[in-house]
Amino acid sequence: MKRQKRDKLTRAHSKGYQAGISGRSKENCPFQSFDTRSHWLGGWREAVGDRQEGLSVR
Repeated sequence: MKRQKRDKLTRAHSKGYQAGISGRSKENCPFQSFDTRSHWLGGWREAVGDRQEGLSVR
């Protein structure tokens, strides 16, 4: 069975979430495309909210 690659937008959201959980700035977004950048920032915002609520484990 072949493994399917996740689509770019899902991967961008995941990478943004990882960046937010680790405390990186949103200015570190590596994407230039509007759609991809907005998904990365969405993940970043979600992670920052989770960190503020104490949901992350360091």
